Amino acid sequence: MSLKAFHVFFITVAGFTSLFFGLWAVRDWRVTGSTTNLVLGLISFAVLVALIPYGIWFLRKFKNESYL
Repeated sequence: MSLKAFHVFFITVAGFTSLFFGLWAVRDWRVTGSTTNLVLGLISFAVLVALIPYGIWFLRKFKNESYL
């Protein structure tokens, strides 16, 4: 596995982790009313939003590199 393939995989896993953690934190905030969980959920969604353009930038920059 090349460094490019690992990087794409890692960005994807980080995005899904941020999404599911954010969903869990917001759901827990709705149940418990804890402000900390709401803040963590919002930060998690902000990280997800930041990962999307970063992933696009990375793929464009290394479009000529092989995945092998």
